[in-house]
Amino acid sequence: MRWGLTVPLTGVPLREHRELIADLALLGYTDLWSAEVAGADAFTPLVLASEWDSSLRLGTAVVPVHTRGPAALAMSAAALADLAPGRFVLGIGASSETIVTGWNGIAYDPPLARTRDVLRFLRQAFAGEKVDGEFDSFTIRRFRLEKAPDVPPAIMLAALRPQMLRLAAREADGAITNWLSADDVRQVREELGPDKELAARIFVCVTEDAEMARNIGRFLIATYLTVPGYAAFHDWLGRGEIMKPMRDAWAAGDRNAAMAAIPEDLVDALIVHGTPAECRAHINRYVENGLDTPIIATLPTGTNLLETARSLASIEG
Repeated sequence: MRWGLTVPLTGVPLREHRELIADLALLGYTDLWSAEVAGADAFTPLVLASEWDSSLRLGTAVVPVHTRGPAALAMSAAALADLAPGRFVLGIGASSETIVTGWNGIAYDPPLARTRDVLRFLRQAFAGEKVDGEFDSFTIRRFRLEKAPDVPPAIMLAALRPQMLRLAAREADGAITNWLSADDVRQVREELGPDKELAARIFVCVTEDAEMARNIGRFLIATYLTVPGYAAFHDWLGRGEIMKPMRDAWAAGDRNAAMAAIPEDLVDALIVHGTPAECRAHINRYVENGLDTPIIATLPTGTNLLETARSLASIEG
């Protein structure tokens, strides 16, 4: 059974993660996964972790396929694969138009085609091949990695809906998903099939103050699940009508009304909260429903997140 943690922890400087990361394997963690939004890039935390621990599997969840050129992405991934041979997973995904165009000034190519083309390019590059030709979304001229990885990294795709999940099933080593409940895992697993790894980032708020946890959850749900890609994901999961009042209020610019419109049971389904033991039990429900790799993302509650991460370890005590 895999048990993963998202790094860096919110508000904790990278340099202060060393002691925690050195302890994670002893605590029962198997995986360390980075995120890339507007904080640290996806690779730097894992480069540091590769020097601080020699056993954890390291993964990106995820690197956007639009914000780096294919060759630059291959070089960064190959370098990390060289530092952690056999234990690096490259998670790639389409991200969002806000991040790609709004923040980076890059055109947002059709996400399915771009993700598929980058995946195919990376397979060739990691095999040491010279890549020279036209893909549907870009053209590569005579690129070859100076040193292909001795152990090519597994490649997983961020996937929220059937087309991307099917692409992951056909051509990748697995799928990474996000913002789903434990019960939703069955629907995602059915689309992906039984033979590929399924990982999911799970937001965890360790506190016995349920009102505080739900307030944090409502803010995050309103912020994230009004983004078109996530909205479409939850439409597919069957939550379109439940989320309509939130979406309408958000579109009208009334953020407080949007958060107030989120049902309590939806918050409790999407945000794991409670004591450490209650949180672990909730995370295990995801695993029971077909998730291979839970990736815990600790939410700040004013407590020390380094200790929070330790409290959520799969080995209790």
